[in-house]
Amino acid sequence: MKVIIPLAGKGTRLRPHTHVTPKPMLKVAGKPVMDYVLDDVRRLGDVEQVVYITGHLRDVVERHAREQYADLPSVFVEQVVQDGTAGAVALAKPYVDGPVLIIFVDTIFEADLGAISTTDADGIIWVKEVEDYQRFGVVVTDAQGNMTKIVEKPSSPISKRANIGLYYIRNWKLLYEGIDHVLAGPKNKGEWYLTDAFQYMIDHGAKIRVMDVAGWYDAGKLDTLLETNRVMIEKGRATKPATASDVTIFEPVYIEAGVTLSHCSIGPNVSIGSGSSVEKSELRDTIVGHKSRIRHSTLANSLVGDETLVEGVRGEVTVGDHGEVRARVS
Repeated sequence: MKVIIPLAGKGTRLRPHTHVTPKPMLKVAGKPVMDYVLDDVRRLGDVEQVVYITGHLRDVVERHAREQYADLPSVFVEQVVQDGTAGAVALAKPYVDGPVLIIFVDTIFEADLGAISTTDADGIIWVKEVEDYQRFGVVVTDAQGNMTKIVEKPSSPISKRANIGLYYIRNWKLLYEGIDHVLAGPKNKGEWYLTDAFQYMIDHGAKIRVMDVAGWYDAGKLDTLLETNRVMIEKGRATKPATASDVTIFEPVYIEAGVTLSHCSIGPNVSIGSGSSVEKSELRDTIVGHKSRIRHSTLANSLVGDETLVEGVRGEVTVGDHGEVRARVS
């Protein structure tokens, strides 16, 4: 089986952090988002090749994948023009000669990928029921649990089962026939969507099974990134050092070795990278990168990059790598 991982996007909703860090490499609970997904791929055990569709900061992504996942045979294809998800998957066509698993890695999921080895359907699409269905493409099924259509951002609750960007396609030839059909037509709201290729498959007799995931955690914008950080800490990533009497920890937290804490209150739902220091400050619902300094500050719902200084600040901040935010310390 081949695995296609599109990760060419610029991550504009997470700027300034994504000016220097690819969105899939932003960390939650001390681990890049894409690594949660790649660890699942590694556990599959029967992956012939991973095809990465790169774009923004492609050298950073490629170096990370080669260094951390050298055991997964890989190839890297640049998506020069950001023309949509169908355009991205189309670039992998020269490498696909059998069933494919397609994963968009700006989310973390808990899915039964074991279903891949037992299904007799033409494909599987994994979904998660959500209440804010208007934000997503939602999947409509028939009585047998097969997809009949995907509706983008519906105004009425035709379905609450959101498309999460995880697909297995056994009938790969029909998939690429559908992609070719989509690319030959006009763009849909300025893009060519992979979901339109799935609709082509269904319209030509394919059966795509719909399966629910146990968990789906978005990391595509600040508030959901912080929420996903909380979930991952609670699900086993929590760690805290021994602390002095002048430090209060409200669990859960993820604090790496080499963090210096002094006269501070940390947590809940805080991640701090190695080499950072927090002095005379309070942090909650916040991610702090490596080798950063937080002084005389009270932060909540904040994202602080690597090698950054935040001093005398009260409130919510998002500061990229090597940044400085200073206010008057009373």
